[in-house]
Amino acid sequence: MSSRGFDVRRQTGFTTLALLCFVVLYLPIILLVVYSFNAGSSIAIWEGFSWRWYVSAWENERVQAATVRSVVIATAASLISTFAAVLAALATTRTKPWRGQTAAFALINQPLMVPEIVTAVSLLIFFAIIKVQTGYTGLGYLIIAHSAFCIPFAYMPVRARLQGMDLSLEQAGADLYATPLQVFRHITLPQLWPGILAGAMLAFVISLDDVVITEFVKSAGQDTLPTYMLGQLRRVITPEINAISTALLAISVILVTAFFFLSRTRE
Repeated sequence: MSSRGFDVRRQTGFTTLALLCFVVLYLPIILLVVYSFNAGSSIAIWEGFSWRWYVSAWENERVQAATVRSVVIATAASLISTFAAVLAALATTRTKPWRGQTAAFALINQPLMVPEIVTAVSLLIFFAIIKVQTGYTGLGYLIIAHSAFCIPFAYMPVRARLQGMDLSLEQAGADLYATPLQVFRHITLPQLWPGILAGAMLAFVISLDDVVITEFVKSAGQDTLPTYMLGQLRRVITPEINAISTALLAISVILVTAFFFLSRTRE
């Protein structure tokens, strides 16, 4: 009788538990998408199919302004955080071990370990002091806050990509008298692009969806799409919120799909 190793799929109740997890995760999302096409004003009673709430959201000037603001902030934050993440990943993987490297790694990933509300309150106090001293109340604070919060999300894919890369090509380039900058530009960067794109897309989605930090840091008239939706939920709930949420979901799916095909092509 041949012995078989442990296989979690053969355990009693595994299929049931897996199906239950999928139902809990995806059934609410499916209902959200379905009721975004509801012709009526209720979010729980189906009254027929209609594009009414998508048209309403598209023509809503506040939604338009919040969407543009969200995209601007998320784009800037993803670019800044990805640039910082690439530098940090190179410093922690392409150098000799140095004192404090573990502490640096912990500090880079600090936003992942500290509750987001703590980060939000600390940024609120810090930026309030700057606002009093400078009088500036623009979007710069939100961009800085989102960039700082998104750095670890961009850092992890870049660092993982660097750790999985073979050093032999970089060493060969150095043996042929290429400068460190030339090695990075012609050898490291072309191989690192999938990790950079993954980090940038993840940072963009995290920034686009953020509510807590944005709610604490933003000034008057600086609602992003998530904070606008939160404000609407406090007043009146209509399927327009479902339509906006479905649009955000579609953007996330498109980004993930684009990265999948892009990385597969590069490989």
